Amino acid sequence: MLNMLIFGMGYTSSRLAQRLRADGWTVTGTRREAQDGAIAFDDGPAVLAALAEATHIFSSVPPARDGSEPVLDHYGAAITSASLRWSGYLSSTGVYGDLNGAWVDESAPIGSGRRKARSEADQNWQGLRSDMRVFRLPGIYGPGRSPLSRVRDGKAKRVDMPEQVFSRIHVDDIVDAVIASFDGPAGVYNISDDQPAPQHAVIAHAARLLGMDVPPLLSLEDANLSQAALGFYEENRRVANGKAKRLLNWQPQYPDYKAGLQSLLD
Repeated sequence: MLNMLIFGMGYTSSRLAQRLRADGWTVTGTRREAQDGAIAFDDGPAVLAALAEATHIFSSVPPARDGSEPVLDHYGAAITSASLRWSGYLSSTGVYGDLNGAWVDESAPIGSGRRKARSEADQNWQGLRSDMRVFRLPGIYGPGRSPLSRVRDGKAKRVDMPEQVFSRIHVDDIVDAVIASFDGPAGVYNISDDQPAPQHAVIAHAARLLGMDVPPLLSLEDANLSQAALGFYEENRRVANGKAKRLLNWQPQYPDYKAGLQSLLD
């Protein structure tokens, strides 16, 4: 029997769990508190019992604000010694830092950007087990979490930065990549779509799909963004996904934001 233990039942992990259960897997997840069928992360005996039964483990838990790594701090030794067929970790393409819009693949150095703790976690998970797959993700969108929602709610802002581009990925393409990696080699994979694009172009397209007015272009200063949102504009890169295509035989269902947004509208 195939049995997945997921640390952190967030947006992407819940989507993965849904797909695996539909395929006949047993899936156990953790949350901060026991709810919705998940066990509490701090319930050590329950987590260790689930780990003993698992054939596969997966973590989407990011580093804490103080830079610590909750999963590795609590369960790293047990994960290292567990009898598993596969292990995986969701990281971020933010580990690459700012590249002035250049393309970046998995051979690039990490740790130069604003996400120092994420870079350290990425490296620590890589070194944890020989069967580890690390998935580096750009901005994630999907059902209930997309530019369409922000445009409908009147919260979408278009920032006028002509040379700035972002990569992105539909949540179901992440799930497809994780599942494809069950039969692929261990290693690090960028999971992104094929067409990095300016944020303002994506918002404009979402508005047109909805038949709504396109929000005006604003300067970065006039957009009055949060500190977290401003951080994204400090870095500019195009994320290459060729390794995942070659080694995992993975292809995104939604190769660009237009295909992804249209699917959500449909």
